Amino acid sequence: MDLTAKATALRSLHTDPELLVMVNVWDAVSASVVAAEPATRALATAGHSIASTFGYADGEQVPLDLALSLVERIVVAAGDLPVSADLDGGFGDAGETVRRAIGVGVVGANVEDQLRPLAESVAVVEAVVAAGEAEGVPFVLNARTDAFVRGGDRPRDVVVADALERGRAYLQAGATTVFVPGPLDDETVQELVAGLGRQKLSVIGLPGVPDQARLAELGVARITYGPLTQRVALTALQDAARAIYAGGGIPGGTRPLN
Repeated sequence: MDLTAKATALRSLHTDPELLVMVNVWDAVSASVVAAEPATRALATAGHSIASTFGYADGEQVPLDLALSLVERIVVAAGDLPVSADLDGGFGDAGETVRRAIGVGVVGANVEDQLRPLAESVAVVEAVVAAGEAEGVPFVLNARTDAFVRGGDRPRDVVVADALERGRAYLQAGATTVFVPGPLDDETVQELVAGLGRQKLSVIGLPGVPDQARLAELGVARITYGPLTQRVALTALQDAARAIYAGGGIPGGTRPLN
């Protein structure tokens, strides 16, 4: 499947009324394992997890060349499944970063605003959209606002209003969806959907966020899990190591997935 077909398929998964559930991956083997699941329709990378894989902190500390080299391996492992990459804040030049990501087979991305001034953030969205158009790919931008995760002690209504103002501006500039990470409760999700429109909101599956059935009912487009999936894997590894050091062995039922 070529990039245009993959991008078109990924866009449809965001606009269809069914909630798009994406299990985040961070390397080739995690991508292979998730891609093999029949329910998987697309893959999303987790930038935090990729940085951790190479021993870097989150937040554009990992060199872009290194991160994209791993993303390319994920794309290969994904086969015909479309891949959306977490590109943090764009690594200083969001348009060029997206152009390079498309070059390794990516057809969608998260790019975060880091609560930069709104005009600057809109310019980033416009640069991403323009890069996709220049490459002939209907690129799927899941434009992230950090209104909640960087909201500090601002009142809730101020944070919601900020998220909506930013989200609407990003959609107007060509973003496919607006990603609002944070521990969003049912009421907040309702407010965000009402302000952005159905099939326009993307969330992360943190504790307290409504379950998938409720998110679909409310009109949310997409749910991902960020670095939480890698934490699940690392928790299992640490538990296994402790059991081994205590005189035990590998847990029964372990599958040969590598």
